[in-house]
Amino acid sequence: MPIKNVLMFAGKGGVGKTTCAGATALHYARNGEKTLVISTDPTPSLSHLFEVKDRHKPVKVRDNLYLAELGQAEVEEMWNKKYGREVYEVFSSFVAVSYADFVDFMSSVLPGLSDEFMVDYIRELSKSGEYRYIVWDTAPLGQTLGLLQTPGMLRQHLKPAPRIYSQLKLGGETKRPVLEILKSWEKLSQTDMEFLQQDVDFNLVTIPEALAVEQLDGILTDLEKNAFRAGRLMVNNVIGEPGDSSFLKEKASQQQEYLNLIMHKYSQMQIIVIPLFPHEIKGLERLQQVEQILFPENRDTG
Repeated sequence: MPIKNVLMFAGKGGVGKTTCAGATALHYARNGEKTLVISTDPTPSLSHLFEVKDRHKPVKVRDNLYLAELGQAEVEEMWNKKYGREVYEVFSSFVAVSYADFVDFMSSVLPGLSDEFMVDYIRELSKSGEYRYIVWDTAPLGQTLGLLQTPGMLRQHLKPAPRIYSQLKLGGETKRPVLEILKSWEKLSQTDMEFLQQDVDFNLVTIPEALAVEQLDGILTDLEKNAFRAGRLMVNNVIGEPGDSSFLKEKASQQQEYLNLIMHKYSQMQIIVIPLFPHEIKGLERLQQVEQILFPENRDTG
């Protein structure tokens, strides 16, 4: 069992992050641990993977296993709860904009903001102790790391005009200076960054193809630059026995080249090879096949 209770699955799009996250969540749930599998991907597929049609989230999938997907509506709600009304009062004094349009702009356009509040939501959920494990299916990692732009962006924003912002007062009940609000936001970014560094177990997913392997270097560089450590690397869709198929033989040969490179280059990580299945991984029964590969010691757990 991991020491950390939040497990993030990251990688480029289309490599099988959701499948690996779902299989991991199923593993802990089948071991009797209350587990939430949550997606912050703008185009989530957890519901499809688990064949869940209930729109109410979190939804119970089976004993000890719950599923949730965070979308734009949830991000806007988080923004509103944290600083939305206060910051809006400042902007609306200069620009005629409705609150709904303002929130939509802030949560969908401003770099890193969506990621910021999704991370903060998961941090607070982890702190609450409601779930023993939170398995986090992220957006493609380039989008997730957009969060890292936020603290720097705020610092640059605060430098040129502290006098102006310090003299602007908010309406309503708080009367808090804008500078104070922005500094609070920066503090939130730092808190969430520490959460990612200290409390999140990073798991990477890739496939044995040129572009995916090339992008893996960039992903790991970004992780190390920000003091994130990935412990496991899952290589998905690996062809096993190609049989008499010349197509599969050629494809397997190409994959083996990249697989050897991965094994050599990332030998410091736990590497798990997941075979290419002849069928779509969908539903608990087929997801359990992936679980047994990720956790071979628990093959007979009911």
